[in-house]
Order: sequence, then C-alpha cells, then structure tokens
Amino acid sequence: MTRLRLDTTAKALTVNLEPTIYGSFAEIGAGQETARQFFRVGGAAGTVAKTMSAYDMKFSDDIYGKASRYVAKDRLHSMLNHEYQLLIDRLSESKGKRTRFFAFANTVSARNYKGTNECHGWVGIRYQKGPQQESNEIIMHVRMLDTSNIRQQQALGVFGVNVVYGAFFLGQEPVEYIRSLADELGQARIEVDMIEDVRFARDICT
Repeated sequence: MTRLRLDTTAKALTVNLEPTIYGSFAEIGAGQETARQFFRVGGAAGTVAKTMSAYDMKFSDDIYGKASRYVAKDRLHSMLNHEYQLLIDRLSESKGKRTRFFAFANTVSARNYKGTNECHGWVGIRYQKGPQQESNEIIMHVRMLDTSNIRQQQALGVFGVNVVYGAFFLGQEPVEYIRSLADELGQARIEVDMIEDVRFARDICT
C-alpha cells in the first residue's frame, strides 16, 4: 500500500495533536530547528516538555558528562540518556499512565563561517511505543550536503520532524520509516549513512 506522504507542517501538527506523545528536545550545533518546527505549527504545549541547546563545552560537560568529542555517537547517547531519564523521574507519576515519552537529540557540526569543516552529525530519538513500556532507541549518522549554514539548519529541522513522526507513526514499518526520512528533502540535502534501531539489532545503511 502506498504511504500517504505528509509535509513537514502536517507531520509536526499530527504529533502535537496526539495527546499521548510528550517529550524533550536537545539540539547542539545548528540551532533548535527541530523544536522550532513543532512550535510554529501550534499545539506544541501538548508535545514539548522542554527544549535546550548547551553550546558551551563547560555547560555541556556539566549536564551530560565530560566528552573527548562533542559530535560523536557517545555524546548523542549521553544526551538521550540524560533527557529521557529526566522525563521519567519528573513526569512518570503525573503523566506516565497515559503518555508515550520521548527524548529527541542531535549533535552536529554545521557549516562554519569559513566553510572549512566536515558537515555531519548524530541524530537520535528514545521513545516509548506505549505508556509505561520499555523504551526503544533509533540513532543515525548524517552528512549535510547543503552549501550554506542556514540551509543546513533548515534541512535538519525538517529531518528531525521526519525522525520523530516516523518513530511514532511508522515504527512498525522499517523500510517505510527509512524512506520517510527523505520527505521534503530528497537525496541532495541530507545523506544518512548509518541507522541503528534497537528493536532489530542491526545497522541499516542507505
């Protein structure tokens, strides 16, 4: 069956209007573009518990622990661990019986002012398929192909919405989920070269 392809606005609004989905966004390296997508469509109070962006290394280390590299898989794991555990610790009693919690995170190196850096990063989500269920985690490595910082930021925001929407609404269809990551982006703006999904215990490369 052909998948109905929603645009970014429709995906973000669908998530916002689903009363069981609630979580946090932690984004470092290209603004808070994913969270912004959810705020701009309206209804974000039903979805967003918290957004943050710890750019300073000392702030980041104090929150997530010291790191040898900041754009790395280990750092992404630290971010997801910290933000997800805060949700459970602070909200499980009041919201846990009716809520599917999630923590979305990215740590990226977007194009710098001189255009001399490698533009890549790590993006992931830890989420519950049902209230009070064990969490699942999807992580991926991406390469940003746009030639300007502002376009890379915009692309990451769209990509982040695809990640969150897909986890909750396409989570049982891994092939469709992977395809959906390119919605409104095509193959010329973001390249995904690694996906790891805890459920399937395998890496899928596109």
